[in-house]
Amino acid sequence: MIFLGLIGFLVLTDLALKAEIESRDGAEFPKKLDEKGRIVLHKSHNAGLPFGFLKRYQEAVRMVPIITASAVGGILFWLLQRKGHRMEKLGFSLTLAGALSNIYDRITRHYVVDYFSVNWGKFKKVIFNLGDLFIFLGGTIIFLHEVWESLREYGRRKRK
Repeated sequence: MIFLGLIGFLVLTDLALKAEIESRDGAEFPKKLDEKGRIVLHKSHNAGLPFGFLKRYQEAVRMVPIITASAVGGILFWLLQRKGHRMEKLGFSLTLAGALSNIYDRITRHYVVDYFSVNWGKFKKVIFNLGDLFIFLGGTIIFLHEVWESLREYGRRKRK
């Protein structure tokens, strides 16, 4: 049940930050959070999928994340009924938390509130929110875990 609590906490944290950004005057942004301007706060509304993809097709923009989050939630529910699988549970929990936060925005606001950027390399023009970061981190954990398990299995087979 710790993973369900984690999901709730992460969703509420991201939604609280989005509400704070939305409550502020747009003239306050962009706002540098460090002296070198590497982390910048923004007030950005994304009516599409990542990078504004499909923003003209609002029904698809709402349905694709709902369908995807349903699949992630189903896999997580299946995993939660089994012992172990901690890394997978963590990865799917992070991914689901980010998805739920962004889905809430899509349903209530008809856009996702993005609020910070990292001015480094190719990331300079990318504005995102914690939900996006949770999705990325969760996917990375799942991917790395699968690679690790595949390498372990390969090592076992090779020893036989």
